[in-house]
Amino acid sequence: MIRFESDYLEGAHPRVLEKLTQTNFEQTPGYGVDTHCERARELIKKACEAPDASVHFLVGGTQTNTTVIASLLKPYEGVLAPVSGHINVHETGSVEATGHKVLGLESDDGKITAKQIDDAYTAHINDSTHEHMVKPALVYISQPTENGTLYTKSELEAIRCVCDKNSLLLFVDGARCGYGLKSENNDVFLPDLARLCDVFYIGGTKVGALFGEAIVFKNEELARDFRYMIKRHGGMLAKGRLLGVQFEALFEDGLYFEISEYAMKLALKIKKTLCELNIPTLFDSPSNQQFPILPNDIYKKLSEKYSFSFWCAPDSEHTAVRICTSWATTEENVDMLIADLKREIAK
Repeated sequence: MIRFESDYLEGAHPRVLEKLTQTNFEQTPGYGVDTHCERARELIKKACEAPDASVHFLVGGTQTNTTVIASLLKPYEGVLAPVSGHINVHETGSVEATGHKVLGLESDDGKITAKQIDDAYTAHINDSTHEHMVKPALVYISQPTENGTLYTKSELEAIRCVCDKNSLLLFVDGARCGYGLKSENNDVFLPDLARLCDVFYIGGTKVGALFGEAIVFKNEELARDFRYMIKRHGGMLAKGRLLGVQFEALFEDGLYFEISEYAMKLALKIKKTLCELNIPTLFDSPSNQQFPILPNDIYKKLSEKYSFSFWCAPDSEHTAVRICTSWATTEENVDMLIADLKREIAK
């Protein structure tokens, strides 16, 4: 079975593994206060052009989302997010388990707008009974989104303005950050995220690391005592240097961007083929996630050889799937998929 259902199906990039092996017998302090974590922090701050940022490492995306959100909100506050956002649909109520409500905003493509955020906050504060309701205090979005779409710089700037107007915090989930950064359509880069967000994270789990996410706080005050929250949420890794070593490898010589660009090249190759074959897609995704709508018979035939993520059934005769490329996807497998798609469509 050739697997395309996600971008975390393999282990780690060989250069990450090499770095882990090279440092395996080093003795370092635990809990992320070692020299490797410190160097990784400096490399990330340099890439973000944010020398005063505070950088913390956690193991995975759900752990990162819940720990960050719980640290930023008061007990009566909630988080505005797209209804399709990861924290709303794929994290088993973990945010709610911390005592905070996800306040879903409708979205056709995975994105929400500044106007939606402004309207939601205004509707809340203008309600005469608002003190009986969960107060919106944080905006959660992801880049790329759950549906592979990207926010433009102007869209993020508009969201930032609305957040400032309404005293809302902005948190960007960057689990697939690398693939967004290297999309041909992208105009939002790490310094932009550091400038526009109160906090965001750079995903490693899906972009070349065995595991790990790097959280970047622009505001030192928001990061104050964050390590207490990391510990409280079970995220303080005793062998924390394993996170630092991996992000060192990813950022010391541009590997993070190199492997992201490679995955994007393959994703666009698939996207071009879908267009040439007149295969419709659920979303116009410029990222490493593509969402073709396949006739059921073709989907069934391809599924004998390939594994995709089922996304939805638009009607009784079609199935929409997600096809992901990653740093580890081989061009040979992509070419094989393209050839099989062409053969099945031609029948």
